[in-house]
Amino acid sequence: MLNVNEMAEGFSYFNVSGRSISTNNKILAYGEDSLGRRIYTIKFKDLETGEILKDEIPNTTGGCTWANNDRTVFYTVKDDALRAYKIFKHELGMDSSEDELVYHETDETFNTFVYKTKSEKYLVIGSAATLSSEYRILEADDPTGEFRLFEPRSEKHEYGFSHYGDKFYISTNRNAENFKLMECSEGSTAEENWTEVIAHREDVLLEDIDVFQHHLVLNERKDGLTQLRVIRWDGTQDEYLEFDEEAYTVYASVNPDFDTDILRIGYTSMTTPSSVYEVDMNTKKLKLLKQQEVLGNFDRNDYHSERIMVEARDGAKVPISIVYKKGFQKDGKAPLLFYAYGSYGHSMDPYFSYARLSLLNRGFVFALAHIRGGEEMGRQWYENGKMLHKKNTFYDFIDCARALSTLNYTSPAKLFAMGGSAGGLLMGAVANMAPEQFCGIVAQVPFVDVINTMLDESIPLTTGEFDEWGNPKVKEYFDYIISYSPYENVETKDYPAMLITTGLHDSQVQYWEPAKWVAKLRDMKTDDNVLLLKTNMDAGHGGASGRFEYHKETALEYSFLLKEAGIQE
Repeated sequence: MLNVNEMAEGFSYFNVSGRSISTNNKILAYGEDSLGRRIYTIKFKDLETGEILKDEIPNTTGGCTWANNDRTVFYTVKDDALRAYKIFKHELGMDSSEDELVYHETDETFNTFVYKTKSEKYLVIGSAATLSSEYRILEADDPTGEFRLFEPRSEKHEYGFSHYGDKFYISTNRNAENFKLMECSEGSTAEENWTEVIAHREDVLLEDIDVFQHHLVLNERKDGLTQLRVIRWDGTQDEYLEFDEEAYTVYASVNPDFDTDILRIGYTSMTTPSSVYEVDMNTKKLKLLKQQEVLGNFDRNDYHSERIMVEARDGAKVPISIVYKKGFQKDGKAPLLFYAYGSYGHSMDPYFSYARLSLLNRGFVFALAHIRGGEEMGRQWYENGKMLHKKNTFYDFIDCARALSTLNYTSPAKLFAMGGSAGGLLMGAVANMAPEQFCGIVAQVPFVDVINTMLDESIPLTTGEFDEWGNPKVKEYFDYIISYSPYENVETKDYPAMLITTGLHDSQVQYWEPAKWVAKLRDMKTDDNVLLLKTNMDAGHGGASGRFEYHKETALEYSFLLKEAGIQE
């Protein structure tokens, strides 16, 4: 539908996002970003003639949602701080300057968005903060109508829903930390009308649902692993899909068809390339449709993956997923790359990387820590790694690093750490707290000037993240943030070798954060270890665009690791 390679000619950065096709399959809407700052211009293509229509909508989030009349779209625009704050309605053939404002999110801690239910019956406007959500709905057949409130926002109440038949099925954390499933009729969506379908469970996190004509599919998480539960509406079936690996990731993929017994899923592990399966929900029989191709003589049986639990300093049990090439000896001599994220409730699940094979084949071990701040072990795992508990994220990583050395997977002289964005904050914090545990650190687009960024509400993302880090205008949070913020805590001492990367157009972590952090490190550190700052002058937070350019960034990082590990070939 689009030849993005041709479209990208003449640009140092180019990205297409938010592809959306009209219900009659004739018009493609898509967003273009030629800077890397994630500000998109929406354009339209006639799929029958190949013509690019004259309609252009600037300063958007990239995507749009079609009404069922095939000529009306709803889209979101950004303010000066790049917050998605207004939703407009556009009619094909009209000048976008005349588009009608449909919704204005005035609360600076919320972002707004628009989509259509899987049933294609309802248009939905959502507003979300870190700990609160709110939705409005409108029949997609009537785009000139008024959106009506589903359930008003309230503090610390997160909910979402799916439409099926004459009902809505609602996932909610009201009196349910790990979420529960409720239902209501189409005409009575207020919370007082919700009735329970699946109760809250202390040991299972309900992450998402997918509805079909005969089945309900639940995306759940237990003991740090993802799982899929299949339930028949008639009550004759309630069972989990089973897999034979110790550590893996499974999820419901794109399933747009209601009237089917086939579920499409994604599956991967640290030794299994990304795979797409079809599952017969009645028999649980799996059929492999496609698996990521790995060039060369790759054989997944040449590698071994395992999962261990490490006790952190406060007694919490932290999972670590580990992979290495068979023949590895636990004698403390192997180099090990240790990765983690640990923020926003974003879970870092075991995954396959063909690029990582380059390290494994050279004797590296790779370990992925499922530390607090993520949601791997349930909602409480997230709550215990944010706000005034944020240091648990850093302590978990340090304690796991020590355990990997104690268990002879590696040693501090061979242990490398890597993390990006909020995971770059993790890198900055552990570099200050326990530099002796690591021989090298890679910090990708790192969020390291926390206190100053959170004090400046004109910077993108700041207002929406008070519920993640705390508002430093409140003294209690100021004192806590400044006690771990990497920039403020650089000291006169030895640091590991470090590679730090950033992008000039980064819309999430502004380039000056890593730049000033590196300057302070260079001024104060007492070692002779290498300290490198790489600034991509043509990209933003996500790095280079295109099929091949990002491999150069990976090659830079791996070259740093191999050089510091003393590996020449």
